[in-house]
Amino acid sequence: MSVRIKRAYDPPARGDGYRVLVDRLWPRGLRKDDLRLDAWLKDLGPSNGLRTWFAHDPDRWPEFQRRYRQELRAKERQDVLRDLAARAGRGTITLVFAAKDAPHSNAAVLQPLIERMSARATVRRPG
Repeated sequence: MSVRIKRAYDPPARGDGYRVLVDRLWPRGLRKDDLRLDAWLKDLGPSNGLRTWFAHDPDRWPEFQRRYRQELRAKERQDVLRDLAARAGRGTITLVFAAKDAPHSNAAVLQPLIERMSARATVRRPG
């Protein structure tokens, strides 16, 4: 199991596995072919209101994480997260995002959530 995060502006690599864009907005200046994505899950990104409130201000990071996790509790988002966790249980997935500050990105919030969900699903699997 491997869940990686990677900036959209970094070149895709063979070891990225399943590449999924987790931003609500398309990265500026990039064409579809540049990203080599398997999926774009824009609804998994933070809401427009939360994204604009946060404005990538590190001082707002703890509150952003709390609010974003709250948004991720919605059923439709939980279904998407479960699907990603199952995929991560079968191989590498890379969460692609556009923010310059990787440690303060929505992908940095998603990565441990998906890893925990994947680990729980693996433990429950019979056999």
